This record gives sequence, structure tokens and C-alpha cells, in this order.
Amino acid sequence: MTPVQLDHTAAVLAQMLTFKQPADAVLSAYFREHKKLGRQDRHEIAETAFAALRHFQKISAALDTPQAQPRLAALCALVLGRSANIGGIKDTLRLNEEETDFLGRLKARKTEFSDGLNTAAELPQWLIDALAPHYGEAEILQFGRRINQPAPLDLRVNTLKGKRDKVLAELQAENVRAEATPFSPWGIRLHDKAAFNRHPLFLDGTLEVQDEGSQLLALLLGAKRGEIIVDFCAGAGGKTLAIGAMTANKGRIYAFDVSEKRLANLKPRMTRAGLTNIHPERIGSEHDPRTGRLKGKADRVLVDAPCSGLGTLRRNPDLKYRQSPDTVAKLRQQQHSILSAASELVAAGGRLVYATCSVLPEENEMQAERFLAEHPEFELLDCAGLLHGLKISLDTGRYLRLNTAEHHTDGFFAAVFQRK
Repeated sequence: MTPVQLDHTAAVLAQMLTFKQPADAVLSAYFREHKKLGRQDRHEIAETAFAALRHFQKISAALDTPQAQPRLAALCALVLGRSANIGGIKDTLRLNEEETDFLGRLKARKTEFSDGLNTAAELPQWLIDALAPHYGEAEILQFGRRINQPAPLDLRVNTLKGKRDKVLAELQAENVRAEATPFSPWGIRLHDKAAFNRHPLFLDGTLEVQDEGSQLLALLLGAKRGEIIVDFCAGAGGKTLAIGAMTANKGRIYAFDVSEKRLANLKPRMTRAGLTNIHPERIGSEHDPRTGRLKGKADRVLVDAPCSGLGTLRRNPDLKYRQSPDTVAKLRQQQHSILSAASELVAAGGRLVYATCSVLPEENEMQAERFLAEHPEFELLDCAGLLHGLKISLDTGRYLRLNTAEHHTDGFFAAVFQRK
């Protein structure tokens, strides 16, 4: 890292560490404002800023107000998160004596940082308190350490445009470190952080970026050609596109979302993927009258509910500090309301999938059990059995429960219901 890159990293962290906006949005806005920064500059700044987020508990233990001392926070990130040698950076970054002494004391405290669970696991106290009723201290520590490692890049092969084996061979021939994902029959995992959005296979719609866990949610929905399908919280449409490929453009897929901007992002992706049977539609809320025309008519309904996102902390480490018990409580109310409203669209014999990218049982199993208690017209299907029927050897029980430590995916949950 150069002194100029360090200055830019400090400027980014001064905004990021307030946790008022998503970290990736802060970084994107900063890079737009500083167009002269080169590729290597951006890489160094981004890696160090995200290292600061991943090690924020330890940095907070060493600095009273990290956001008010962003240069020191950046230096902490280099030592704690990027294994920088103090002697090496002392001259290159022109550190003064006070900064050098501070980093020496920081390194000496490494054993002390392992004493408290919040610093050892790099988790804020509120999240430890939320996990404690359900998991032991060793499980919480393992969770914190696993999600503190950067995620690989998972891709989904669009089966309308290519076959996984052929695409994988093509990537490997380009010396890309790529392998087939162990569970999803569509997935490819990249171990190098490449800028993939300019690759010809991405540009022509053969490949989409999508975590393997997210691909499994689409597989559990089990969409078939000619069916009426609703993606109730479509967002930018990653799972909508996967569902579209499953139906081979036959049938009708409604992509509902409350955000016009997210749906606008879906439209060019549909075109690139060669899909013509998706109908994006903005709704005001889960109770929007426009959904009423589909009441009792949908063969499949997917509810990828708004959630805390705590299963995606490998990619979004700032979420630990942007969520709280209050935000999770509000999300739980919203999830319950959305799931109830979406269930009304399901036809007799139709399938309803409730999913989150959370690791909190309050957002997952407890929501599913509450839904079943309130809706006796639905029954729970066994996720392990459904996956076995698709020749996917993954058994997490009646519910799909994916975790980073065991499955190397983001944390995902799914419950599959069927209207009797």
C-alpha cells in the first residue's frame, strides 16, 4: 500500500465506520468521485477497508472512536486483517513514531483479543446475545471466524445457453481457478477474485453471479414448464432468472417487488439471459390489490423474505453493525405479513417456498412453525427428500439450513410448504 492509497482508505473508512449506509454503496460512490484511481489502487483501498469491517471488534478495543481516527483504523486493518509487517510499512507509509508504537502495542494485544467472545469471534455483543439461546459458545466462535473469511465467487450456468461441464472446461482452459459446486448442478465456484462482469460468457448471458445456496432455493421451488409462478420479493431477480431457465421460457413468471430500481436492474438481465416469460411488476406492499388477480392461481410462489442478511456476512461484514434487535424485530413482523399474503396466491396442490439469508431461528424455523400453526391448509414438505429427488446429496433435515462452515455457501434457510 502506498501513502496515497492509505489516505484514500482513511477517507473511505471515515464514512463506512458510521454504518449509516451499506459499505459497498459507500465504496462505489467514493470510486465514482475519484475516477483517476487505477485498478490496483481500488483493490488496495477496498481490501483494506473491508478488513477494517471484519476486524472492527478488535479495532474498537484498541481505538475508542475508530470513525474519528480513520487513518489509525486503516493501519489496524493492515496489521490485523492483511498481515502487514510493521517494519515493512513503517517506511513505505511514512509512519510517525506515535503510529509505529501504537501498532506495536496492537500486535502485542493479539492474545488478549482472544479472551472475550466478541473480539475472538469478531461479533458485536447484540448478535452474540441473539445467537446464545440457540448455539453454544464454540459454535458462535466457529460462525464468527468462518464468516470473517472472504467469500469465493459463485456463478450459475444459464441452461438456456450452456452446459456446466462445457463452460467449466472453457474457464479452466483460460487458467481460471474454477470448480463445479458440490450441490447445485448449475454452479461454478471461482477462487480468484476476477472482475467477471466483462467476461464474454457473462456478457452473452451464459453465466450469472449467484451463490450456490441461492441456486438451491430455486431448485426447491421445482418450477416446471407452463406453470404460473410468482417470485414475491424478486429484488434484482437472481432467483427469478434461475426459475426462468428451469421453465425454458414456457409459462408465466411474475416478479413482484416494492422497489422500482431493483426491478429496473432485472430487465437488462432478462434480455441478456434470453428470457421472455418474466413479467416484472412493482407493488406498493404485500397487500397490493394488483396481486389479487393471482389469488389461488399460482402453481409456485417463492418468498425470499426481507431479512437481517446475517448469512451473508462474508460479503457484507458491515451488516453486523447496521442491524440491531430492533431492526430484526421489525423484519420478523414484515416476514410474517409477507408470507401470509403470498400464501393466498398458491393454488390447491401448489408449492410455497419461504426463504431467508439469515442464521437466526426467529427469522427462520420459528416463522415457518408460526405459519403452519396459523395456516392448517398447508403442510410442510421435506427439503432433504425434495433434494434427493433432484439427485442432490444434501440432507439438513426437513428445512434447508446452509451454513458457511459446513457447506461453504452463504447462510441460507428454506421451508417448503404445499397447499393441501
